[in-house]
Amino acid sequence: MTSVHGVTPPAPVRESGPRSPVEPPARPMSWAMLSRAMAVPLILGLVCFLPALIAAQPGTGLRDTAYWLQLVLTCYSGARLATMILSTRRRLLQGVFWMFVYIAMGVAPFAQAVIGQTPTPMVGPRSDLVTAIALVLVGCAAFDLGALLASRRPLRVRAASRGYGGSATAHPVRLRLLVLLAFAASGYYVLKLGGPAVFFSSRQEISASVADSGVASGGSNVGSAFLKGFGTVPALLALLFFTRRLVTSRLARRAPSTVLVWFALVVVNLVVNNPISNARYWFLTVLVSLLFTAFPSSAAMYRSVLATGVVGALVLFPYADRFRYDDNGSRPVQSSSVFEPLATKDYDQTVMFANAVSWVDTRGHTYGRQLAGSAFFFVPRAAWSGKPEDTGVRVGQWMGMNMTNLSAPMWTELWVDFGAPGMIGGFALLGYGAARTDRRYARAVSRDGPGPGSVLAVAAPLIAGYTFILLRGPLLQAAGKPAIAALCLALVTSFRDRNGQRSR
Repeated sequence: MTSVHGVTPPAPVRESGPRSPVEPPARPMSWAMLSRAMAVPLILGLVCFLPALIAAQPGTGLRDTAYWLQLVLTCYSGARLATMILSTRRRLLQGVFWMFVYIAMGVAPFAQAVIGQTPTPMVGPRSDLVTAIALVLVGCAAFDLGALLASRRPLRVRAASRGYGGSATAHPVRLRLLVLLAFAASGYYVLKLGGPAVFFSSRQEISASVADSGVASGGSNVGSAFLKGFGTVPALLALLFFTRRLVTSRLARRAPSTVLVWFALVVVNLVVNNPISNARYWFLTVLVSLLFTAFPSSAAMYRSVLATGVVGALVLFPYADRFRYDDNGSRPVQSSSVFEPLATKDYDQTVMFANAVSWVDTRGHTYGRQLAGSAFFFVPRAAWSGKPEDTGVRVGQWMGMNMTNLSAPMWTELWVDFGAPGMIGGFALLGYGAARTDRRYARAVSRDGPGPGSVLAVAAPLIAGYTFILLRGPLLQAAGKPAIAALCLALVTSFRDRNGQRSR
């Protein structure tokens, strides 16, 4: 048997072994020395120093069971994030998962526990907060279990000779159709909202322009969701595919038509996907997917995104909503401590999970109803009168909140619908799927992968970036853009065997 590198090994090698057959580490000796130098300060910083620094902050928080469980969760997720950063293999989806958990479910709620403030009030008893934190820990453990099971199962390469087709690649003609769709949809989006200038004003102005456009009616946001989704997603995907081609193909870099299309797509994305007119989480998706696509084999870029992402999320992210409002409605942040914005802005995931636990105690589980609403997000309320509201909206209404644009993290969505067994099983499946996708992505970006047109080499970075939105929730708000991305990927995808023959 011949390996993918053309060398006959003595026995099949699994990825869980000391070396990967599809992704041998570049310059292993130099990275081994670097990883040993980084390991101690990185682990101490994430697991010990930062939690200790937060614990030393002045505040009125109680040092009870919830406090200690939150500290355990922070240290656990910090240790797992350090493992992702120091790993010799790039684990995009798993790395982003643990970065989100460490920031949004670990450090920020721990700062809230110490300072004694939360962005959203908790209406239930303190015991519901203890339950919520414990369930987050259980969900993280289930995710790790799923990833472990995936690592023990070897990947199988589809054999075209068996009738299964080959690697998923972008069909050249269909990719041109995607580019045309991107230009047409983004152009219509810009014209519908009144021209490019509105995209450089504020998100408040964008929302007003969407309302004035008449695409949303009857209390349904389906029309506006499709307008925003098709105006932004095809343009981003087309840019990612052309970036992939330019990075991996010398012929593409020498083709003026390819370079000109790439520059045109950059201009379009600067208009429709800029950080001024888009939510911070969506721009984070754009940035992360572009970086991972432009540097597919760079271990340094992968580790830099995870490491600097923690600093950016803790220090810059609470202040990054400067363009949410216009000058008259802007709300500057004033704080005496660098950790105070974590307790008063944005990171309401844990306390909202605690409120959802209280809500379920009074109303009962929904047994898949909320998930069905997310899956059929495209059905307007005029056609489905009983269509569920966002989980965050439903809990917020029950709380009596005037502003119901509240988060509903994945833990909340699974708990509300299916209880503890469903949440554990759901996170185990998420961990399994993330680990398998990471391994297939490593194969797709290797020297012997499907090449510049690899669909997975583009899809995996996009999924990794969008993971922040999916984990934060609510799912009903987050479901539109992934569905549009899936349609675009289905449009361009074809399969080919090892000899380059396309099967469909």
